[in-house]
Order: sequence, then structure tokens, then C-alpha cells
Amino acid sequence: MGYFYNRTQMKLLLRYSILLLLGLVIFSDGVMAQKRIRGQKNLAYFDSKPYHFGFLLSWNTSSFFLDLKPDYTFNDSLLSVANVPQAGFNLGMLASLNLNKNVSFRFIPTLSFQDRGLEYRFHKADGGTQTFLKRTESVWLEFPLILKLRTNRVGNFAAYALVGGKYGLDMQTQKDVNNDVASDIIIKLQDRDYSIDAGGGFDFFLEYFKFAIEMKTAFGLPDVLLHEDHQFSAPLSKLRTRTFIFSISFEG
Repeated sequence: MGYFYNRTQMKLLLRYSILLLLGLVIFSDGVMAQKRIRGQKNLAYFDSKPYHFGFLLSWNTSSFFLDLKPDYTFNDSLLSVANVPQAGFNLGMLASLNLNKNVSFRFIPTLSFQDRGLEYRFHKADGGTQTFLKRTESVWLEFPLILKLRTNRVGNFAAYALVGGKYGLDMQTQKDVNNDVASDIIIKLQDRDYSIDAGGGFDFFLEYFKFAIEMKTAFGLPDVLLHEDHQFSAPLSKLRTRTFIFSISFEG
């Protein structure tokens, strides 16, 4: 319970921090805009630099691609298994290698706090149903390598698309937990994953730094389920990760 409480507080803190940063960015740019000459470009030589560094703050919503065994109802009373997406957040550092003003490669080592949930409904002997929510909590150390394709600047604005992949290592894996003696059965996952990432966003060139907002989706490729013979794992044929990410970034 203490861990859940701390994690919830961290999510709220990040949410308020991002909102505060957004407010400060909008306010500062509005003030500076009053002082700029009409038509003047901010960071006019930004695209001429071969590399840039920065950081990202993100919200994520995580779930699974869920495959059930064709005969999953062999578990006498099991009625259904459903995804219950959970919220989390990411903190990342950004390094960008610019091939030209429209194409760059980004390396973004990230610490990602991800929760996922599966809801199981069982038939009870009295004719009712019983529901169990099984959550998997992970702290992923991720290493994304992303190709960024950007439009030409229009004043201090540009749009871009992203595609790439990443490798992740779960720093909080529970795969060694013994469910035979645990007080509560858990769904155990592999401690490694890799995914295809795709998305897009918008660059805003401010007076002293570049600010961006973006959305992307990560599609996990391998089956991350550690298959065990209990009522929560046995009906599952495969679990692959899926994550939706909203980020803001700052580059100098």
C-alpha cells in the first residue's frame, strides 16, 4: 500500500509539474512576443547545429495486446478477461543527431513507470460473478532510437513524424516471485521487452529553446507473459505490451 501511495503521489507531482511548465512556457513566450520584431525567427541557427540535447516529461497509458487460448473456458468458472489500462509517467534525456534540417536521429534513454491491469470475471456457485483486477507494475529502463522527419519551419513552428524502436529492461521485475507461497497470486512478466514506436508532434521555436509536444504509440513485439499453471495465467496464450505516450520536450 505504501508503494502504491508513493507512486500515486509521483504521478500527481509530475502532472502538476508539466502543467506548470506549460504555463510558464506559454506565459514567457507571450511576453517575449511583445518585444520581438514581426516576422523575426527565434533560434535562427538552430537547424545548422549537428546535434542538440534536452529532456522529456511524459504521461503514459499502458495495457496489453491480449490473446486467450481457444479453450480458455476450461477454467470451469472463468467468464472473461479484459484489459484495464493504467496511467504512468516517463522521465527521459534526449540526444538528437541532425542529418539535415528535416531528418534527425534521436536517442532517448528513459525511465518509464508503467502499470497494466487485467480484469477477470468468474462465475460463482450462487449464480453471481466475482471480479479480480490483477495489476502488473513495472519500472522500465528504456533505450529508444527514433527517426524524426520534420517539415520545413513556418516562422517558429514545424510538424514532424516519428518512427523507430526501443529495448526495455524492467528494473522492478517480479518474475522470481514464488506464487506457491505468495499471499496473492500475481501475473509474472519477462524482464525484457522491445517494441516498434510511431507517432508525431509539433515543434515550437521559442526565444531561448525549442519546445515540443508529441504523441506516440509503442507496440510490443514479444510475448512477455511467464506462463504458469494458475487460474490467472493458464487461460492466456500471449501478452504483448502496448503504451500510449504524451510528451513535452525541451531542447537547447
